[in-house]
Amino acid sequence: MEINYLKGVGVALVTPFCEDGSVDLEALHDHVKFQIDGNVGFMVPCGTTGESATLSIEEHSIVVRETANATQGKVPILAGAGGNNTADVILRARAVKEAGANAIVSVSPAYNKPSQRGIVEHYRALAAAVECPIVVYNVPGRTSSNILPETLMSLAEIDNIVGVKEASSNISQIMTIIRERPQGFLVLSGDDYLTLPLIAAGADGVISVVANEAPGLMSGMVSAALRGDYKEARELHYRLLPLMNINFIETNPVPAKAALAMMGRMEARYRLPLVPLDTANEPSVRQALVESGILESRVAG
Repeated sequence: MEINYLKGVGVALVTPFCEDGSVDLEALHDHVKFQIDGNVGFMVPCGTTGESATLSIEEHSIVVRETANATQGKVPILAGAGGNNTADVILRARAVKEAGANAIVSVSPAYNKPSQRGIVEHYRALAAAVECPIVVYNVPGRTSSNILPETLMSLAEIDNIVGVKEASSNISQIMTIIRERPQGFLVLSGDDYLTLPLIAAGADGVISVVANEAPGLMSGMVSAALRGDYKEARELHYRLLPLMNINFIETNPVPAKAALAMMGRMEARYRLPLVPLDTANEPSVRQALVESGILESRVAG
């Protein structure tokens, strides 16, 4: 199964919250429209950046449904549905598909630390239970286990497993995947700062955190890289690099939401165990926004 609509930039959407902790649907709609105006190619709600670990299955459905309503069919939706209980992941995946997801991205089980064979069986069960395209998400820094290239190639043989979001930060591993993958199997960067070099190596795009704050700039960078205009791509990459880096000065999505609040786009509200950005880091986040040209220097004080 080859899926072309997941190439380019997908934004790992933050989930805005109201003061009472519920999902802020108005802010979510506004944020999705901001992304569409910035030419982002597809929406990725309910991922790590969307604080998915604190969202119930019902809230997964609500966020995906409202994201779909806000897009008005203009861009596809790759919804997050992951966890460390395979049966629960299947329920979440079915729920987000019913709510309007075109495809699913599912992180490898965390905490359990399954073997490579266990990882294969987990995804095999998910693919058999949910009839839609599935993107595997490899992020060893959060899961404490790495999906090896040979394991991924086994998963690629399953018809509706169509690609991988690779956030291992292991360039050699990712290049091995790009070299060995079957035709049409997507490789998407899971790290903003590696997007440009990985596209140069043959990757198909990125699922991006920095697109939350700078959708137009990130879309422009990836578009330039994919068409081979590396001069423009480098200029935009280095313009965005301070913001790409500062987004991880604390646990994602804490800095990204703080930056969006500084931009006046939403309130910086989180669900425990995440807490607001340390005040000592606020000047660095603001300065990164200034260096990227998103805020005026006078605003930075």
